[in-house]
Amino acid sequence: MVYDDQNIFARILRGELPAIKVYEDDQVLAFMDIMPQAEGHTLVIPKTPAVTLLDLAPEAAAYTIQIVQKVAQAIETALGAQGIVLMQLSGASAGQTVPHVHFHLIPSSVHELGKHAVQMGDQDKIKAQAEQIKSALEAL
Repeated sequence: MVYDDQNIFARILRGELPAIKVYEDDQVLAFMDIMPQAEGHTLVIPKTPAVTLLDLAPEAAAYTIQIVQKVAQAIETALGAQGIVLMQLSGASAGQTVPHVHFHLIPSSVHELGKHAVQMGDQDKIKAQAEQIKSALEAL
């Protein structure tokens, strides 16, 4: 599949659209999902243009998963999460709605998840959660 550089995550990476960021370096961006399935729902994306996990170079995948682990630790610490659902949907048939590889970190149980991309979350609450997660990341 050809990468669409106008997808929402590509536009966020270029600074054309806003995001509530919790972590960023030269290879990866982590930010809050504005339509969360649970409080603290965070997305981690590589800056490499790749549609699915299968399109991502092994080195980029390995680095991205290291950041996924670090952000998950921060979510658990900051929000007192007892567990985190890690989800990576590859392809529209799997439920992927944005054609840029991404990882969902959802502090919840798979049995309690809300529906994906259904309702906007409370942006002030999401920003406050992002600050808590950023603080926890700084402490790691």
